[in-house]
Amino acid sequence: MAFENLLYEKRDGVATVTINRPERNNAFNEATAIELRQAWTEIKADPEVVCVILTGAGDRAFCTGMDLSAVASGNTGSYEMDESPFCNMTAIHNKCWKPVITAVNGMAVGGGLHFIADSDLTLASEHATFFDTHVKVGLVAGLEPVGLARRMPLEATLRMALTGGAERMSAQRAFELGLVGEVVPHAELMPRARELAALIAAHSPAALARTKRAIWQSLDTGLHEGLANAWSIIAEHRSSGDPREGATAFMEKRKPRWEGFMG
Repeated sequence: MAFENLLYEKRDGVATVTINRPERNNAFNEATAIELRQAWTEIKADPEVVCVILTGAGDRAFCTGMDLSAVASGNTGSYEMDESPFCNMTAIHNKCWKPVITAVNGMAVGGGLHFIADSDLTLASEHATFFDTHVKVGLVAGLEPVGLARRMPLEATLRMALTGGAERMSAQRAFELGLVGEVVPHAELMPRARELAALIAAHSPAALARTKRAIWQSLDTGLHEGLANAWSIIAEHRSSGDPREGATAFMEKRKPRWEGFMG
């Protein structure tokens, strides 16, 4: 895939997507948002991709949200949620159930918090910071805090949203609150992300994607409905050849030969 605002690399079952606007602190404009949706669509359809790493270019910023030059010019597109490219940028938005590791290499600001709210595993450089400047520039901090409130305490979410970036959450504090799962020196960020991705990519692509789907979908329902949905996904997975292949490979003490997965 060729993009103007993203870098895309695929190797050994792992796709790496890099937001590549370092001159704008990896802020996204409409073109970037559209490319992200295209990337997730391609990843879903590619049976060779098992796991994804998402990061930003450089070492200053992961993503600083919407490019304010677009806001100042009024060029922010449709405000219909299903139509706006800015509401369709993450794997979850696009119902891409392949596991996503987010490697936060610097500032995560405003709309950049979308990606962390919807991440499966999140790593952060020691110098990474997290803050939300929506209200500072007269915008509603709405979508990102709604997602973040499912990952960290409500007071911490409100504090971030209402202070408008006057306070910045450190990577260590984000770890303490459960917003990120691991903090590492910057030089170790991508090697560690690739290490985790390799561990994940060794497993059944279909089982991984359906496991992720069952967990995330349960967050939108009560316990009974979540368990019932998970059971239906388990039943769906029985049509795959991977359960038998996994058991056979275990008995024969060999590496499984998994089927590719699209979805």
